[in-house]
Amino acid sequence: MSEIMENPKGGCVLAGINSVLGAIERVCPIYHSGPGCCMQTSASDQGQSGHKSSCFVSSVSIPSSNMLEKEVVFGGTNKLRTTIQGAIDIIDADAYFVLTGCTAGIIGDDIASITNEFSEKGIPVYPIETPGFTGDSNLGYETVWNTFLDKVIDKNVPKDDKLVNIFGIIPYHDPFWSGTLEEIDRILSRLGLRVNTFFTKGQGIEDVKKSSAAALNIIVNPWLFKGPAAKYESKFGVPSLRIPGLFVGATDTTRFVRKVAETLNLDKDLVESVIASEEKYVYHYLEQSIGVLSWKRFAVVADANNAIGFTRYLANDYSFTPVLVIVSEPIFRPEDKERIIKEITDLEYARPPKVLFLTDQYEINKAIREEEQEITLLVGSSNDREIALEKDIQFILGSFPMSERLIFNRTYAGYRGSLTFTEDIYDNN
Repeated sequence: MSEIMENPKGGCVLAGINSVLGAIERVCPIYHSGPGCCMQTSASDQGQSGHKSSCFVSSVSIPSSNMLEKEVVFGGTNKLRTTIQGAIDIIDADAYFVLTGCTAGIIGDDIASITNEFSEKGIPVYPIETPGFTGDSNLGYETVWNTFLDKVIDKNVPKDDKLVNIFGIIPYHDPFWSGTLEEIDRILSRLGLRVNTFFTKGQGIEDVKKSSAAALNIIVNPWLFKGPAAKYESKFGVPSLRIPGLFVGATDTTRFVRKVAETLNLDKDLVESVIASEEKYVYHYLEQSIGVLSWKRFAVVADANNAIGFTRYLANDYSFTPVLVIVSEPIFRPEDKERIIKEITDLEYARPPKVLFLTDQYEINKAIREEEQEITLLVGSSNDREIALEKDIQFILGSFPMSERLIFNRTYAGYRGSLTFTEDIYDNN
């Protein structure tokens, strides 16, 4: 390789696929790969996400064909067939997905022909032919949903004008994913909506199958899910609403609620009543801490979604001064970068911060180290603690990878999550 990246944030596409499938109840991934892929792909995402892992089947317990030299030379389809049958015999899952590792991808094993043998018998076994070298964890999220759209989701489902699907919050790749989805669900449920989060409330493959009934897909992410969203609309007639960044705090969450309500033509009196009660709840607590927190000049290192949410909350709702925002995931399309920059810099009062797109930890540390303006608060990942200690900056662990704290359903998103975020700023003061 011509370049070496220090501390990449996340794993290969196989790790992303594993994380998404692992977050759905009673779904079993089956690897057609070399030994070690199950553990390593689990460790790269689930292992760095607040010490959570899949409850159903994960890491070294995932069925795998464990391809060796013999399979590389003669092909591994026979071994895959026995691996799938063994998984079916031992693991009582609602669906099985066969994932190809780099080895199977290189030699070109036809896994679809093997999975078809089982599906023809009425056993829900599906192929996902995307070897790890084709991309990163983010691509894994989209790959799973493209597979669902092509092979799993039902076409003839009666429409439900109160059902919405939530996309853009990636399980495990966002350490707060459970709590964030629960907060979104809580807010939208107050508006009289039924919410498919797919990864909470014990939802499973049946909810995925019936997701074509939804009135709207809500994508909470500035750049992900473009392809699957277009396919949802063309194939099932489900339109999409993109929320260009995570909403943290009353200002942006209220903006989110009104946008959803406008799109679905919800009852205005109900919507405004919900907003009023949620804002009253948040401000009742915030007004008690006026004067407790000193003014901060802050920097953020996070994926685009959280970088937007953290920056806008601290600047707009808490009047801190943004200095530097580093988007630490790979973003390639110029229009996506422009959308992200607009959300980060279009602030109510504060002057726009410097925005950088850096994935290499060396470059991230260098940017923070050489920043001319003083930084007194850094929100980042476990990888960023060292530079915070070096510069004597107050540090909050708020983004992936996160290996120093346990996260169950904690979140910084929405109305109530912003109170948790504010508490953590004070706790680390």
